[in-house]
Amino acid sequence: MSGARPARWTGRHLDLLAETGATTAPVFDPAALPRILPGHDLWDLWPIQEADGSVSVAGGHELWMSLSARATGHPEERHDRARIRLLARNGDTWRDLGDAFADGASPGSREWSGSAVRRPDGTVSVFYTAAGRRGEAHPTFRQSVVETRPALITGGDRIVLRRDAAHREILRSDGRMYLPADEIDGAPGQIRAFRDPGWFRDPADGREYLLVAASTAWDGGFTGAIALAEQRDEGWSLLPPLLVAEGVHHELERPHIVVHGSWYYLFFPVQRYGFHPAGRGPTGLYGFAAPSLTGPYEPLNGSGLVIGNPRAEPDQGYAWLVLPDLRVVSFANHRSAPGTDDPRSAPAAQARAGFGGTMAPILDLTLDGLTTSVAPAGTGARSPLAGS
Repeated sequence: MSGARPARWTGRHLDLLAETGATTAPVFDPAALPRILPGHDLWDLWPIQEADGSVSVAGGHELWMSLSARATGHPEERHDRARIRLLARNGDTWRDLGDAFADGASPGSREWSGSAVRRPDGTVSVFYTAAGRRGEAHPTFRQSVVETRPALITGGDRIVLRRDAAHREILRSDGRMYLPADEIDGAPGQIRAFRDPGWFRDPADGREYLLVAASTAWDGGFTGAIALAEQRDEGWSLLPPLLVAEGVHHELERPHIVVHGSWYYLFFPVQRYGFHPAGRGPTGLYGFAAPSLTGPYEPLNGSGLVIGNPRAEPDQGYAWLVLPDLRVVSFANHRSAPGTDDPRSAPAAQARAGFGGTMAPILDLTLDGLTTSVAPAGTGARSPLAGS
C-alpha cells in the first residue's frame, strides 16, 4: 500500500472551485421527467456489471438495480422503506422485474445502495447496505455491508434472481480507522456512514476491492471518508482510507472508480448541505485521480468538482454514477421549492409535487488527465445508454 494514502480533500482545494459550463449540469425539471416505474420512486441506480465493469446483458436486456419505494407521502420518507429493485432495459424501454430479494431476506429493516457483478458460474454478487435491523419497531441508522449471491435465471422473457441465497454481513466499521455507523436516531445527511459498497476489479492485478462511504474522527465531530476493503481468502479485509475530507464534508457517498487512459478516477457525489460550512460547494459529483488504485490522488479540476447542479436548480439531480464508457447516470431529485432554500423541508404535498423519483437526463463526461468537462448525452443513432 502506498505511503501517500490517504489523500486529503481540503479547504485549499475548495478555494479553487469554479462553477463553469464545463462542470455544470444543464437545467431540467425533475417533476416533468417520465417515470421508469409509475407509482414508485426510484433513485440511486446502478448496473449489474461484468468483470470489466460493463453493463451485463441477459436476453437482450441490460440489467440494472435501483432503490425503490412507493411514491406516497413526503419524498424524504422513502429512505425508511427502501428496497432494491431489479430492472431490465431494452432501448428506451424499462421493464420492472420486482424486488430483488424476498421480503425479510435482508438483515436490515431496509436496503440502501450498493453494486453488483455477474459471476462466471451464473450467480450475481450483490453488495448492498443493510440499514437498521430486521424487525426493529422504528427505523434506526445502523449500517453494515452485506453480500448475497443469488443465481440469475433467464429464459424466454424470464429474468429473475433466485430467492434462496443467504445474505451475509461481510464488512462492518471497525471503530478504529472508521467510526461505527450505529446511531439509533438521525436523518439522512446527519449520520455517520458505513455504506454504499462499490465493487471494483483492479485491471493491474485482477484483485477485487470494495469502496465504502465511511466516517472518520475529526475535531468538529466526524468527517467523510472513502474506505477500501480487499478480498482475501478469509474474506474481506479493511484497509486504510483512499480519501478523507477533514473539515470539508461529512458524507462522501456512492464511491466508485473508473480506469481511463492509464488514470484511476475516483468519483463520489455529495450534497451541498454537508459541506463545512453548508453550501461551500454545490451538490454534485466530485473526483480525484491517481496513477494507481492506491494513489497518490489529486483533485480533478483543482477543486474536485466534476459535475455540479446549476445555481437555478441546486437540488435537481443526485447520486451520479460514471460508467466505463464515461456516460453518467443519476436520478431526478428535488425542484426548487418557493419559500425555502431546502426543498427537503417543504410541506409533503409541495415536496411531492416537485420530486422526480426517476432517472435524470444522461450526461457525457470527457476526461483529460486531471481536467474534465460534461455535456448532455449524444443524440441520434447513439441511444442514451447504448454501448454500456
